[in-house]
Amino acid sequence: MAFARRVEDTGYGTLKVSDHFGARPAIAPALVLAAEATSRLRVGSFVYDNDFRHPALLAQEVATIDLLTDGRFDFGIGAGWLKSEYDAAGLRFDAGGTRVDRLAEAVPLIKQLLTGEPLTFSGRHYQVKKLTAGFKTVQQPHPRLTIGGGGRRLLTLAAKEADEVSIMPRSRADGSGLDLTDATEEAFATKLSWIKSAAADRFPGLELNTLVQAVIISDDRDSAARTLAAQWKQPGEDLAADQLLVSPLVLIGSVDEIATTVQRRRDQLGISSITVFERDLDSFAKVIDRIAR
Repeated sequence: MAFARRVEDTGYGTLKVSDHFGARPAIAPALVLAAEATSRLRVGSFVYDNDFRHPALLAQEVATIDLLTDGRFDFGIGAGWLKSEYDAAGLRFDAGGTRVDRLAEAVPLIKQLLTGEPLTFSGRHYQVKKLTAGFKTVQQPHPRLTIGGGGRRLLTLAAKEADEVSIMPRSRADGSGLDLTDATEEAFATKLSWIKSAAADRFPGLELNTLVQAVIISDDRDSAARTLAAQWKQPGEDLAADQLLVSPLVLIGSVDEIATTVQRRRDQLGISSITVFERDLDSFAKVIDRIAR
């Protein structure tokens, strides 16, 4: 609760909790407490792994969080990507196409359950009979929906179903992490074209987001980029320092330079929502203050 107040006081708009196993708080109770401790801060899931819960259970959880936060909840969901977690929990890690298929079936199902009306549905992956989420959400027709991903099929789904699309590099096929060769500015421009094409008339109302992997405040951008490139180096996935400097996944430079970069990416790629990790909270807060001024 103290951390939530700090996030709000620092100038951030939303506090989001990720969906992973291990020594971390579960999403629902953490977000409810964060909302209780603050007055304007929105709270969100970033993002629920669709494979960890049946859509009926997730719809009930979403409706409950939205009620208990008085409509300050942002619902983020994805197809799942980290194989080691599936292995640890004894869950089958299907091919990416199958995981996206499940998500494509789950998202409209969850939306319908959140209307509060009884639903009967029989799909390839899910079946429900005369089921509801229990009650209508405070936010109608449902909480603000974020879908994140990096592949064309997933971003196409997001463009058609979400309110916010979180653009990321594609995941490696073996589920070991993100493919850094897909993190270039050119790759993100291609992803933007996919989203525009799939969204059609919906595109002007979409918000575009990215999860920045590193915020580094430095007066020597080139040196900082070279250091980060060396740290991130993977066999067959080198990302040169000059590519890192313009990659939407990172923000490197002085506070003024990063503020300018954020504004340029908004203008060129349409990315107007930035999510950072807790480790970068204080660094990016300086950028928030600079932009506000």
